[in-house]
Amino acid sequence: MGSLRIGEGKKQILQNMVVLELQALLVYYGAHAVVEVLENMVFLSNATNFVTYFLKSMHYPAAESANMVTNFMGTSFLLTILGGFISDSFVTKFKTFIIFCTLELLGLILLTIQAQDSRLQPAINNKPSRSQEAILYTGLYAIAAGVGGVKAALPAHGADQLDHSNQRLISSFFNWFFFSVCFGGLIASTVMIWIEENLGWNWSFKISVVTLSVALCIFSMGFPIYRYKRPGGSPLTRIYKVLASAIGNRKVSLSEAENIEIFGNRNHDKSRFLNRALIGDTVTANEVEETKTFLGLLPIFASTIMMNCCLAQLMTFSVQQGNIMNRSLNNFKIPAQSLSVFPLMIMLASIPLYEYLVRLFRIKNNLPSKFNMFQPLRRIGLGLALASGSMAAAATVEAKRREAANNNVILSVFWLGWQYLLLGISDMLTLGGMLEFFYSEAPDSMRSISTALSWISTSMGYFISSALVTISNSVSGHFGKEWLGGNDLNHSRLDLFYTLLCILNFLNLLNYIFWAKRY
Repeated sequence: MGSLRIGEGKKQILQNMVVLELQALLVYYGAHAVVEVLENMVFLSNATNFVTYFLKSMHYPAAESANMVTNFMGTSFLLTILGGFISDSFVTKFKTFIIFCTLELLGLILLTIQAQDSRLQPAINNKPSRSQEAILYTGLYAIAAGVGGVKAALPAHGADQLDHSNQRLISSFFNWFFFSVCFGGLIASTVMIWIEENLGWNWSFKISVVTLSVALCIFSMGFPIYRYKRPGGSPLTRIYKVLASAIGNRKVSLSEAENIEIFGNRNHDKSRFLNRALIGDTVTANEVEETKTFLGLLPIFASTIMMNCCLAQLMTFSVQQGNIMNRSLNNFKIPAQSLSVFPLMIMLASIPLYEYLVRLFRIKNNLPSKFNMFQPLRRIGLGLALASGSMAAAATVEAKRREAANNNVILSVFWLGWQYLLLGISDMLTLGGMLEFFYSEAPDSMRSISTALSWISTSMGYFISSALVTISNSVSGHFGKEWLGGNDLNHSRLDLFYTLLCILNFLNLLNYIFWAKRY
């Protein structure tokens, strides 16, 4: 009887564990996924809506309106470093999300009020007054700051809930988190654009306020069961202290510095110069190791920026190509703003397929559930290789399109599918791999700020893309005609610009392989 009771007790404990695990998965995957879908939908739908709002309501010129939007998006991604810093240094990731999501919501409410009140908008054919501009920019950059904090805290907070000994579970979380990012973008590119075109663009603000409020409520509901990690103080201050100490002791020989017992077997690591920081009592061994780990991530981070230059083309030149191609599908004409649906659909399809193939490979080879077929560095490398291939395909298609246009033939927009396909899968592999890699490899006290590197890479990719366009035009202009001069792609050499990006991405891939092997 005693053994029977023990057996029943174990069975009950096992059942309780299964229930708790299912509950945890529902909250950790479900809640974070739904919140990211809603938040990214709000962010991208407004990024699309702002151009119309700046033009028609605030009466800014077209070029200035476009620059305001790109500056807003670039700033939003750059500010993830601020959100990550606050999350790691001062408050928990949960509080960081609440604070920054509330800030984003307040910015949206301010812009919604301005959009509905004609007294807060300039008269027809007049530019905004200083007070009207103050309201506009306060709301706009409150949203940008809020987006930065949310995107830094949310993925790191979600991954904190999981078992870190199971790398496959962490990998799966970031794959589905990226799926949520894409799904939010898909809603913004379809439903929200339909609403803006049929019900009026000002509805975007109202819907965004309601949607973001719902996201904030859903996330807050998990408060009783979330796991929390206390912030460990400013990681940037510790890094500065280690670097300053190492530089101050630069005249001390490494052999003398490494005689300290605390180093153990660390004498042959790749950042040995930082070992000098332990001379004296101002720096601990943990702080030195934390600094080495973070600095080791930076070459990988830098190697991903060029891929995001390619991604920027999907929102700029690829859209311009689509505008002058045949967008008819039977009796339906695809809206120009919805061309981003193609890469999003490809990304959404690739993630379940990737998860299915990993699971199938694991089952067929009788491998444990923790098995992870593609390590993050391999995923990133494959993604970077596909980015170079996508630009080669884009150059080929553009050359064919120009040739056809010169013969008065308009190619179907679906020819762009090749670059969308390759770059969509590339983005899935690279960004998903980056989120997983930077989170998993970062010190515990720097996971938010390290995860933010993934978004900063996106931001820098957009900025560098603009710089490359300017440089390409300047150099090609000295040898005859600018590649991307004028507004008519039929008289430009976009194919040569895509070829340049292909070459730069291939060189970047070689650079990445060098650093990945050394990591």
